[in-house]
Amino acid sequence: MSDIDLLDHDRFQRGEHHEMFTQLRAEGPIHWHEHPDGKGFWSIVKHAELTEINRDTDRFSSETGGISIDNIHEDDSGEGIDQRGLNMLFTDPPKHTRYRRLVSKGFTPRMIGLLEQYLTHRSVVIVDNVIERGECDFVEDLAAELPLQAIAEIMGVPTEDRNLLFEWSNTMIGMDDPDYTEDPKAAAMQLYAYANELAKKRAVDPQDDIITKLINAEIDGDRLNEFELDMFMLLLSVAGNETTRTATSHGMMALLAYPEQRELLVSDLDKYMPTAVDEIVRWATPVMHFRRTALVDTEVSGTKMSEGDRIVMWHVSANRDEDVWADPFTFDITRDPNPHIGFGAGGAHYCLGANLAKMELKLIFTEILRRLPDLALAAEPQILRSNFIAGVKSMPVTFTPGDRVDPEPYTKKPGEIVNQ
Repeated sequence: MSDIDLLDHDRFQRGEHHEMFTQLRAEGPIHWHEHPDGKGFWSIVKHAELTEINRDTDRFSSETGGISIDNIHEDDSGEGIDQRGLNMLFTDPPKHTRYRRLVSKGFTPRMIGLLEQYLTHRSVVIVDNVIERGECDFVEDLAAELPLQAIAEIMGVPTEDRNLLFEWSNTMIGMDDPDYTEDPKAAAMQLYAYANELAKKRAVDPQDDIITKLINAEIDGDRLNEFELDMFMLLLSVAGNETTRTATSHGMMALLAYPEQRELLVSDLDKYMPTAVDEIVRWATPVMHFRRTALVDTEVSGTKMSEGDRIVMWHVSANRDEDVWADPFTFDITRDPNPHIGFGAGGAHYCLGANLAKMELKLIFTEILRRLPDLALAAEPQILRSNFIAGVKSMPVTFTPGDRVDPEPYTKKPGEIVNQ
């Protein structure tokens, strides 16, 4: 398997990674991969083994060494912000359990339900903003807007500042793409500083928003400290918008590549949208891998691993596992059941915002498919050069110009809708 190189970002950008993973899955579930600095890693490429490792926090840690391949040679560099033990993604139970219980105060079913009313309105406005033009960049004008506005609403960020979140998150996830020339560490520091300042303002001037709620969230006398809150806001700003934007972009690409599936979905949006959303997430797999570190000498499916070994779980491969899906390379909106791991493979690290993301996908696709029925590609989509995020940088599209709806404007300030 000398032709397999999972560190070659160009091959991911060209879409060749699926061929590599198909070959790896055929050979077995676990493979050793060398790294140029001599610190190799175990690649987990099948659904069952990934699920086992992801759920076993006693043997496999998110905190010890980080969550991506890039952390492999940067564990002790001291550069940038060391998020281990502070950002929820970089923690293990019981610390992770405590953190999750506190921040979940901002993601209750009631909050998601109230937010849906607001985001339904925003979906109409988003399409309104392009429908008369007959063309747009699908990524920037349609896919990015709803998750950005949702995060702005949750955080209490002024709507006009949402583009700052867009630019900072693009820079942070685009570190391996030459089109993004800004310093990702500088972008992270700017985003962190913005979040920190916002939290300080809410501490002295409470508002009806989620940040104020998180500042005051308390369980048995325990609260988030200032740095933990800032780290969660940074996580929310990046993960909360980047992943849903990516799923929306790949979902539209799939519907264009499979016109019969698009026609089926349009024929009965209420009936097919729930399973379509899950298939879009499986197909897109926005986060292609997560890393763990072995805490003890152990064994998975006959492969012995040593304490300290790096383990990379390839979600993008597991979501095409032939043992789980008979036809994994077919886009099928009726797929049910669909045990994809686009939101994680269960356990402690299952995506806190999964229901919010599903709701956003449902709303934006419903509005696009109803009002832009002949949307088509105007040029090839530009894919992010990365083996971590399956990003789409741009996607020019055309459609027959239509009429605006111009719904009555919302008069509530950011944050108010979710705290009625």
